[in-house]
Amino acid sequence: MTARFIVIQPSPASIATEVTDELADALTARGSLTRLSAVEGIDIDAAASSSAALAGVVEAVRAAATDLVLIEGADSGPLTTFDAFDWNLEVAAATNAGIVLVLDAEGAPADLLEQEIEIARARATAHQASIAAIALPAPLAAQVDLLNIAVLPLPVSPAGVEDLLASPTPNAVTPLSFQADLIDRARSDRKRIVLPEPEDDRVLAAAAEVLARGIADITLLGEDDVVRGRATELGLDLSQARVVSLDEPKLVEKYATEFARLRAKKGVTVEQAREKIRDVSYFGTMMVHMGDADGMVSGAAHTTAHTIVPSFQIIKTAPGVAVVSSIFLLLLKDRVWAFGDCAVNTNPTPEQIADIAVSSAQTARQFGLDPKVALLSYSTGISGKGPDVDAVVTATALAHEKAPELPIEGPIQFDAAVDAAVAAKKAPNSPVAGQANVFIFPSLNAGNIGYKAVQRSSGAIAVGPILQGLNKPVNDLSRGALVEDIVNTVAITAIQAQA
Repeated sequence: MTARFIVIQPSPASIATEVTDELADALTARGSLTRLSAVEGIDIDAAASSSAALAGVVEAVRAAATDLVLIEGADSGPLTTFDAFDWNLEVAAATNAGIVLVLDAEGAPADLLEQEIEIARARATAHQASIAAIALPAPLAAQVDLLNIAVLPLPVSPAGVEDLLASPTPNAVTPLSFQADLIDRARSDRKRIVLPEPEDDRVLAAAAEVLARGIADITLLGEDDVVRGRATELGLDLSQARVVSLDEPKLVEKYATEFARLRAKKGVTVEQAREKIRDVSYFGTMMVHMGDADGMVSGAAHTTAHTIVPSFQIIKTAPGVAVVSSIFLLLLKDRVWAFGDCAVNTNPTPEQIADIAVSSAQTARQFGLDPKVALLSYSTGISGKGPDVDAVVTATALAHEKAPELPIEGPIQFDAAVDAAVAAKKAPNSPVAGQANVFIFPSLNAGNIGYKAVQRSSGAIAVGPILQGLNKPVNDLSRGALVEDIVNTVAITAIQAQA
């Protein structure tokens, strides 16, 4: 992994740039170096008000193709409304950059410096960021208790750089860093995603962003002049998008013939199929089924059923999968959790719960998690009894049979699944208890309540539902989806298509 550092100062001053210059020279002697600004390519006014600006900075940092990256922290300058210190902490957390904290120490007593360091560390921790070193004049460094933080003596010396490079690499997974990972992975093997709802301006805006950022190739379903005309009105560049009419004769006949074949046992004729596939969800799903697209994202303007029922009829389940299900990815401040099934199966059987558990672990692994699966219940082990507990006991045993290599625990209560202290009492020696990251709920009722409770109480970003178990990826959007949500779902669908 590329080593990244950011030089920041708690208040406006001039010495941070001097330290950055010295550090850049010293690091260059150790490997290839990219030097960036914490507002690289971003207007400072935009940085003060836009989360998109922060994402742009993070993308610039992640794009650096060198062994070392040094980021010069932003300074608020004359902008009293721009909290540069918090901005720099957000950049540090989202890029896994160690902080080199610069203090204007001239004439300051040691106890005051120690207080300032402690306050800075507390603020960094609150932002999921880590201080790698404190930059202080060498004589003063010996007088200050640095509270178990490394010192970078000034002027910067080779020994100081060695200590800095030996500092632990931050590894918090913030929502911004996770979303950046999604984008990087989608770009690595670009896929074709069909968006069947271009009448929704959010879909057009998302399509333009996906294309501009190189996340995927986009196909929109509709009439070319109407779609491109509306994009022009909105000031969006969709020149690289493919627009396909639902009345395209060759595609209509190809899709109708295949759909009639798939549904022959249901008595569907080619004529009936021609009518059916003029529905955007059926047309888009047929594109995926027949290899004219790699995945579909819909639901901004249609119900969940309208989006996913065609996939049950056309794409069907993958080999070895008994049931199509879903997970939500909950992006917390410093980690990612997967919750399933919260959108599809109302009252799954023990066999289906086991299948959902294995599918959820596989999906979680696709998105960078090392799955530790908790099958949730109101009972941990044999602490409670009843048919609901028995169902989870059976499901756990079946999941172990289906995937013996997976760390799976169940039945287990949520507190025992996530809290190490509770786990030590309720489920000692469990490979999952206290550290679970994939949570399987016994019903849709419990799952939907659970993910929304965590989302709303913790401020987590909920990504999903992500459908799993289909032969090819189709994903549903909330009708209240933001442009960012659609972009993320397109990236997720592209990653699923890569697999």
